[in-house]
Amino acid sequence: MFMALVVASLFLGGCKEETQGTITVYTAMEHELATEFLQAFNAKYPDIKVNITRESTGIITSQIIAEKDNPQADVVWGTAASSMLVLDELRMLEGYSPKGIDRILPKFKSDKLIPTWVGINARETAFIVNAVELSKLGLQADEVKSFNDLLRPELKGRIAMPNPSSSGTGFFTIAGILQLNGKDTEKGWNYLSKLHENIGQYVHAGSEPAKMAAAGECVVGISFGYAGIRQRKNGAPVLTIFPIDGSGWDMEANALIKKKNINSAAKTFLDWAISDEAMDLYKNNYPIISTGKGGSYEGFNTDPIHQLIDNDFAWVASNRESILNKFLNKILNAP
Repeated sequence: MFMALVVASLFLGGCKEETQGTITVYTAMEHELATEFLQAFNAKYPDIKVNITRESTGIITSQIIAEKDNPQADVVWGTAASSMLVLDELRMLEGYSPKGIDRILPKFKSDKLIPTWVGINARETAFIVNAVELSKLGLQADEVKSFNDLLRPELKGRIAMPNPSSSGTGFFTIAGILQLNGKDTEKGWNYLSKLHENIGQYVHAGSEPAKMAAAGECVVGISFGYAGIRQRKNGAPVLTIFPIDGSGWDMEANALIKKKNINSAAKTFLDWAISDEAMDLYKNNYPIISTGKGGSYEGFNTDPIHQLIDNDFAWVASNRESILNKFLNKILNAP
């Protein structure tokens, strides 16, 4: 026990903070948000240069795995926890306890003695509905409030959705639907087959369906909450509707990449990434942050955490490849 405490103390920020250097950060955060957050980090640590690679969750995850024998990233930031579990299973993450980790709720961090990943916020499935285009179909917003409502014949070809192979939002939406229907069952896959008939386009990124709905390029965009609210704030005639069934969700999380030479400045970045300053920035955009002290969020009548389904992250991570393969073969390539 004594040795365990000694080892743990070595990872709890006892060393002098590094304020200089260059780090490479991979992230699946939306470009606008990542840029805003990095500006705040650079204001505090002007002598740490951050080389950022921003891509969708699936691509970031695949890239990290492809680089396993020669890791290029120092940090993965704001990327799905379900992906972190996959990387952790492959032993690609280095244990590290950022300063202030005691503030993070247990469900938002790795349960290892020295955590291998730490969550920062959650995003959830939402329907972004163009009210003008919906009314042209003779429908009102309260008629598109559940997953079954997405099967309405009026919506055939008028829904856009992120492709789960590239998008974290697409994947946690699919995983959420399967869990709402008893996990990997025919009931869940039969629903997805019917939904597929109403999908006009699968797109690359989670926020893209919200942008398409805002532009009238689709009637309903399956996306995440903030993406729709951002479009409405910009003047688009869209409503953000959270399904009454409950929302599939994932948390965005951070981790230190395992490599021969750990960059000390990467630890400084991870410390900052869960600091009060960073959390205040996150909660401007997300109702649920990992300290449990989220921001206000229009569209929720109750605490937003009640909107989230009971997500089995271990099941999601262990079945990720089989879910994606089945979606490709059973849904996208169906005759």
